Amino acid sequence: MRSPPANRSLQADKARLVALRDEFASDARFGQVFAVLTLGSTIIATLGLLANSASVVIGAMVVAPWIMPLQAMAFQVLRGQFPDFLRALRTLAVGVLLGLFVSVGVGLLVPLPSHGSEVMGRTVPNLLDLGIALAAGVVAMYAKLRKEAINAVAGLAIAVALVPPVCVTGLLLAAGRWQDAYGAALLFLTNLLGILTGAMVTLNVLERPFRGRLLRSRLGLTSMALTALLVIPLGGSLLNLMGLSRRQVQAQRIEELVLASLRNETITLGRDSELESVRIDWDEDPPVITARVSVSDPRLPTFTQVSAVQSFINTKLAPRQFRLVVKRTSIDVVGPEPEPVPDGYANPAWPWLTPLLVVPQAESSGEAGGNTDGETAGPEPTTADPADGQRGDAP
Repeated sequence: MRSPPANRSLQADKARLVALRDEFASDARFGQVFAVLTLGSTIIATLGLLANSASVVIGAMVVAPWIMPLQAMAFQVLRGQFPDFLRALRTLAVGVLLGLFVSVGVGLLVPLPSHGSEVMGRTVPNLLDLGIALAAGVVAMYAKLRKEAINAVAGLAIAVALVPPVCVTGLLLAAGRWQDAYGAALLFLTNLLGILTGAMVTLNVLERPFRGRLLRSRLGLTSMALTALLVIPLGGSLLNLMGLSRRQVQAQRIEELVLASLRNETITLGRDSELESVRIDWDEDPPVITARVSVSDPRLPTFTQVSAVQSFINTKLAPRQFRLVVKRTSIDVVGPEPEPVPDGYANPAWPWLTPLLVVPQAESSGEAGGNTDGETAGPEPTTADPADGQRGDAP
């Protein structure tokens, strides 16, 4: 006698639950493999951050195993098994502390005076990072539950959102930069809670035994509440980023307008000199426009000319007011001496023209032919020899 469909579905759900429980229990264990992969990934990521190499940092994501205990935590939250949740949390915490110690040690051994964009770019998290973490958690859990969709390594690679912030925190702690280290730690917490929440939501939707459990789980609701609280600081950081971006775009447009106006609409900096670049220092009050020009006359432009150009700019960009500073570079124009034109030369461009005839000087008279102004154009007279006065006239 065949069992009813409801019983078969219940048996399938139990079998699926047992399989998932065994798989996630294995992911939650701390062992030699987890420790070695953690050490390898943190060393690769830390060295890549010091070298400011994005490709090396990305390579660390393939090795990092932190996504496994994090997914196990999401599974145990929906199951309501707090001891198993703590076991997975302990594994992840040991991995994070191990990575933090490694990065601090490397930072003390290699005390760079400054860090590149790969480090500093992870010190100011914003709301976009939370969205990335949520999407990462969804994709990671989906790859875990539906291995035919994405290779398992692809799911593990999402741990790149966890390892680099921890390594950045360690490097900045070693350098004594506490404020930047706090920003990197906030990014790690954002990615941790975002991935955990995304994984729980995916597990709640895809697996029938867990549907509806997320809203009934205290741990699940606590995790979602903490994730929601992150919206406040991250949202403020995003607003600051958007404001900075708008100011940069506006500043770039004003610089382009000033450059075009000076080059095309002024004689002082557009014709009498060569305008090389324009830069605006917005930190000054009023903002200072620095124009670099090349001039052949070191006396130009004069103070009066610069003042007139400044008035022109302030009129054009009113009500904004600017102060104009011109940095001039004097250049000397040097070229070869012109070749002498030979006698009787015919211009090859007009070969039909008769060559100019040069009248030779009269040797007997010592005067140049064609001289009408009364000035001597010949060679300078020579000084008489004193011996001529002693000899007297020839017989």
